[in-house]
Order: sequence, then structure tokens, then C-alpha cells
Amino acid sequence: MNVWKALGLAGMVGVAATGALVVRSERKRRAYAPEEVREQLHRRFAAVSDEPVPAPAPPPSRGKQLLGRLRFSRAR
Repeated sequence: MNVWKALGLAGMVGVAATGALVVRSERKRRAYAPEEVREQLHRRFAAVSDEPVPAPAPPPSRGKQLLGRLRFSRAR
């Protein structure tokens, strides 16, 4: 019975610690003025939009797909 009490107490401590962390992060988030948040988002967007987007690789041809499957089945 003592094991279950200890386990329950540990669970309650974990929930309380998680709640404290959530409140702490919420305070940090609300410490910014709306203008500061907007400026930061604009800076992040500008940094991301300046990077070139790589072209997606073309899908492998049907022959290469079949060859890969054959190699895999022979390895078994």
C-alpha cells in the first residue's frame, strides 16, 4: 500500500511542477509588448523568405524502383 501512496504523491508533485512551468512560460510570453512580438515575427519571416527553396528531387524511375525491390528481395 505504501508504494501506491508514494506513486500517487510523485504524480501529484509532477502535475504541480508542470503547472508551475506552464505559468512561468506564460509570464515570459506576456512580458512582450504586441509591437515587439510583431517585429520579431516580421524578422523571422524575412529571414525565412530570403533563403532559396531547393527544388524537390524527381521521383525515381519505375526501373530503378523495381531494381531496388529486386535487390532487397535477394538480400533476404
